[in-house]
Amino acid sequence: MSHFIAPYDTLSFEDFEDLLPDRPHDQRWELIAGRVIKMMVGARWEHNRISQNVAFRLRQQLKAAGAPFHVFLETFYMKNKAVESATLPDVMVACGPLRSGATSVDNPVILVEVMSRGSAHRDRHEKWQAYRRLASLQHYVLIERDQACVHVFDRTGDAWASLRSLEGLDAILDLPALGLAVPLRDIYEDVLSA
Repeated sequence: MSHFIAPYDTLSFEDFEDLLPDRPHDQRWELIAGRVIKMMVGARWEHNRISQNVAFRLRQQLKAAGAPFHVFLETFYMKNKAVESATLPDVMVACGPLRSGATSVDNPVILVEVMSRGSAHRDRHEKWQAYRRLASLQHYVLIERDQACVHVFDRTGDAWASLRSLEGLDAILDLPALGLAVPLRDIYEDVLSA
């Protein structure tokens, strides 16, 4: 098999796993429902700051509550064979013990993507179609990078509720499955001004 991956090749989960260690170090690859996506390396500072803000606030609240959850940033994989996906969410919350040297989890409870113009369609449609099939997932959060606007899909029992949208720095992102609440003002801290 060639070590070159075209931007939209299709691979099985196993083939993707076999090829991943040989990828060039200056490339990031994701597998979304069997389709390989060659990702941009690097992002605007606003994207990075929003991701850090979200991860910090979630970790802070989970730690204060003594909850056995782990918060990961975009270099840690969510790999799930059942949905033929291996993605690098901007922020991910998972529960349970981690084995030494782990580079991925398959049971996220919360997945967060900070959207840009280039990633919005993939985040809203392709990733959502795969993510909604994850049995562990309770909240899928889409954050607009350039304006105070957050979109959330919430699982209620076995069904997904309608998309809810939050706008403005005074809005609060509630994630009831874990009892978390993060003001948008904190999400956009040092990125957007009041």
